[in-house]
Amino acid sequence: MFRVLRTTRGGGMETDFERLHPRDSAEEDDDDEMVDIAGATLDFSSTDDVPPLGAGGLDDYFGSSSSSRAGVTGVTGMNGSAPKLVDPLDDPLPGVGTYEDFNTIDWVREKSRDRDRHREITKKSRQSTLALLRSVSDAFSGWLLMLLVGLMAGALAGGIDIAAHWLTDLKEGVCLVGFWFNHEHCCWTSNETTFQERDRCPQWQTWAQLISGQSQGAFAYIINYLMYLFWALIFSLLAVTLVRAFAPYACGSGIPEIKTILSGFIIRGYLGKWTLITKTITLVLAVSSGLSLGKEGPLVHVACCCANILCHLFTKYRKNEAKRREVLSAAAAVGVSVAFGAPIGGVLFSLEEVSYYFPLKTLWRSFFAALVAAFTLRSINPFGNSRLVLFYVEFHAPWHLVELAPFILLGIFGGLWGALFIRANIAWCRRRKTTRLGHYPVLEVLVVTAVTALIAFPNSYTRMSGAELISELFNDCSLLDSSQLCGYKQPSMNISDTGAGNSLADRPAGAGLYTALWQLALALIFKMSITVITFGMKVPSGLFIPSMAVGPSRAGCWVGWCSPGADCITPGLYAMVGAAACLGGVTRMTVSLVVIMFELTGGLEYIVPLMAATMTSKWVADAFGREGIYEAHIRLNGYPFLEAKEEFEHSSLAVDVMRPRRSDPPLAVLTQDSMTLGEVEALVESTHYSGFPVVVSQESQRLVGFVFRRDLLISIDNARKRQEGVVSASLVVFTEHAPAQAPEAPPFTVTDHTAMDITVDIFRKLGLRQCLVTHNGRLLGIITKKDILKHMAQIANRDPDSILFN
Repeated sequence: MFRVLRTTRGGGMETDFERLHPRDSAEEDDDDEMVDIAGATLDFSSTDDVPPLGAGGLDDYFGSSSSSRAGVTGVTGMNGSAPKLVDPLDDPLPGVGTYEDFNTIDWVREKSRDRDRHREITKKSRQSTLALLRSVSDAFSGWLLMLLVGLMAGALAGGIDIAAHWLTDLKEGVCLVGFWFNHEHCCWTSNETTFQERDRCPQWQTWAQLISGQSQGAFAYIINYLMYLFWALIFSLLAVTLVRAFAPYACGSGIPEIKTILSGFIIRGYLGKWTLITKTITLVLAVSSGLSLGKEGPLVHVACCCANILCHLFTKYRKNEAKRREVLSAAAAVGVSVAFGAPIGGVLFSLEEVSYYFPLKTLWRSFFAALVAAFTLRSINPFGNSRLVLFYVEFHAPWHLVELAPFILLGIFGGLWGALFIRANIAWCRRRKTTRLGHYPVLEVLVVTAVTALIAFPNSYTRMSGAELISELFNDCSLLDSSQLCGYKQPSMNISDTGAGNSLADRPAGAGLYTALWQLALALIFKMSITVITFGMKVPSGLFIPSMAVGPSRAGCWVGWCSPGADCITPGLYAMVGAAACLGGVTRMTVSLVVIMFELTGGLEYIVPLMAATMTSKWVADAFGREGIYEAHIRLNGYPFLEAKEEFEHSSLAVDVMRPRRSDPPLAVLTQDSMTLGEVEALVESTHYSGFPVVVSQESQRLVGFVFRRDLLISIDNARKRQEGVVSASLVVFTEHAPAQAPEAPPFTVTDHTAMDITVDIFRKLGLRQCLVTHNGRLLGIITKKDILKHMAQIANRDPDSILFN
């Protein structure tokens, strides 16, 4: 902590906190201050994501491993009167311990604050029954929060599924019984459907029937074509307009930003209420427009928004950034749980793919929240089939050992497709960011939607939604199946009593099946090319469903029928394995992906084919680049994210990375007891650093501690308001500990000869913002997370200035 020594009474320099430390734009009503992040124009005006944390005085505020306590005590005046003590424990300093937008949290400080809070609650619980009840309530609050997150996310996911299904069918027609019914629900109660045309009923009218009274012919086809294009453009226009007008953060998948936030980065408003409302509405519109995107990735963002908003109801999570990120990790599991109906896969997805800090307690709560969310979605039953997803399948035929070779080939194809897709998509997104293309997001969305609709309508496999396509390809053909992919010829010979010759394995492929396979091949080419352009536009866009659709399309082209008299293989199984391989090649998921896929199929006997294809896909894709699509977008957008999967193999030392370099000006430091308030304010005003090391003196450079810029300025401003006689000539004294408090933890330091691979591991495992470099106790420099990321970018021959934020 530090003290401000009074030298005179009255007068003095004006308290100019706003001049030294401009008001955070997130606290103002200025909607014009924008920044381009993740390919979207983002507004700092919302404070929903990270509201100001609690007052956090000396007892609550533990500086980072390299931070001092930021309390202020008044001291003796010139007349020798008794000191006026301003105790932060009794009168906390508002704002101390909070973080600015686009800054990294201090994990050590947040965990220390939570530990001190828990110790205080435990200590008081032994003193009275009321305190004991408060302790029990505090312990139970985490489970109650998980319950609320699961209920809210499950309800929103159910509403999104129902609305998206209805709007998708609205492009083709309307139900006369009630316009709010989708095609399937409209024909449920009809008694006039046939087996071959089970999707046609008098209650459902196409737009051609409504407008011209005709259901067949060229004129009817043109009307349906134009109405399909019209509704697609309307939906996409509404989606991109709402995103730009109300919540620019609502665009994209959201998973790269969620990963960055879970690593400790602050992005105000990204998980706020306006982002939640806008993303929920625009996700329905974007999926319904027919664009090659899915809703599974954005559902993770939606669930995390729900968790962040509900965290405001509980002081323990509202005032502690590290505790809040534990809840967000569980929310990521909830998002996958409601997206695929796979609670266990969701927990593993959060652990494997997005979480930065995942203690055992978070694992249990993630499991509970995913369970509640899946139960809520099952209760809503959005698809009317008592399943959590539209493309749930159940295979019964066993697989043969000889089929392991084509499973591995599917894995190779998935890996090649994943590597190709990542490179192509990143190149297109970089072009969007660096050229005039990025200045016209609405026009881009409309053009892509128009091209997608024009090409997709003639082909039934591209016209249907991604989930319906996967459901069609996952389908296990039976004798009563009317799908074109099950179009086998009827046997001409008499069927024996035993039914010999009546199985699908003994039937030759019909003309309809060959037509379907050609359409499927064209759909594969179209999906592969259009998804590259679609992912990353200014609308909510997920990647799971498009990637999964590519795999089954490729597998369907391989194994669409069986040879007469031979053991019939299961095309649906190959489609499922191909989907897993392609999704694994794009995202580099392994364990969680296999669990999600077998939760979808309800069978454990296909784990080996899934594991073989997924692992092969990852190996092949890693041979072309170790980054998955989310890590690639994190690097493209310059987020300060230290990837735990990436190994640091360079032999550099801490002295090679630290600042100041040889050509840089000396390190800006504060002395322990020899600087005046005016000198401190001048130093702060002339620099833009987030914090300053505190040394004994300029000559010795012996390290005392570290103080954050924000905490320093808030404390100075508080001293001017609460103490008399504080002027620019007042002496500022930093002490090692607060009065009557335990000594402050020493700052985290490394020596100048510490290997950088060890330093990088320290930053990753402790979540440090900065680390001080010393030589025999003498301060030499400082290493920040941004310095490490720049150094790693230089080693990889990338532009170090691509790391955008502090």
